[in-house]
Amino acid sequence: MDTHELLRKISTFPIAAEVLAEDLMAGNFRSIFKGQGMEFDEVRHYQWGDDARSIDWNASARFGVPFVKMYREERELTIMILLDTSASMRRRSPALPGPGGDRLTPYEQALLASALIALSAERTGQRVGAFLFDREIDRVFPPRKGRRHAMALISGALQYQNRPFPRREHAEAGSNLREALAGAGRLLKRRSLVVLISDFLSVNWERDLGDLSRKHDVIALRISDPLDTNLPDLGLITMEDPETGLRIEALSGSAFFRDAWSQWHKDRAELWVNLCRRAGAARLELSTAGDAAMALFRFFGGRPYSGRRRAVRRERP
Repeated sequence: MDTHELLRKISTFPIAAEVLAEDLMAGNFRSIFKGQGMEFDEVRHYQWGDDARSIDWNASARFGVPFVKMYREERELTIMILLDTSASMRRRSPALPGPGGDRLTPYEQALLASALIALSAERTGQRVGAFLFDREIDRVFPPRKGRRHAMALISGALQYQNRPFPRREHAEAGSNLREALAGAGRLLKRRSLVVLISDFLSVNWERDLGDLSRKHDVIALRISDPLDTNLPDLGLITMEDPETGLRIEALSGSAFFRDAWSQWHKDRAELWVNLCRRAGAARLELSTAGDAAMALFRFFGGRPYSGRRRAVRRERP
């Protein structure tokens, strides 16, 4: 999918973002869009049944009668998107015969998901920011409000779509999830929602994911390709590592090879699930052949968008 096609698709997202933001505001997922904490509002006289832990002892001692502190929920939330721009995310799998055979790249699917999250945050007046990272954090969008900022974030991410693949030594290949997670921890001072979008072709990131999850709500969004677990018989094929440029010849007509290929990817997916669970992060897997908007609607507990649903809304007084 070229840049113009991606932009055309993203241009339809404000409608879907309105529906998604509405579902998020309903509080269907942990603390998302419900507020990130409580702030002091006022004190009032103690009433029977009030929690003794909320007593304001200074005010009570000063006036000789018990007072309790009242709090109100903060309505603003910072949303931070950590978007993996590595070569493995931008690889394009061969087209398969039949409808839907020409799929998105992992990065294009990740970009669509990022755009919908950013526009949903903008719709509800939340601050949204992003790290674009590979071996290091390449670009930072500090959390801010507004449509202009959200579109600048999306435009910045679009610039990586057709970026040339850097060739590295094998030991240095792969995206640095650790640096992105640690960077988010340093930047975010108050409880926030962090969405890490990657293919997770990296190592030694689980501890940093756990550290970040203890302070923030973290979603690990893994982009996968149907060919990872269902490689068809394509005969003799050439496989290339987009990070290093290393090529091998593979006999996809061999059932043994296809089974081994599928099992390796299934084991890696299962490991990712276990590491996310251990770290306390929520997780979502999104296929390059799937619909990013539908997947996010289901994940956040909303109902799928349809034109009819929006038409009904417009008819209300």
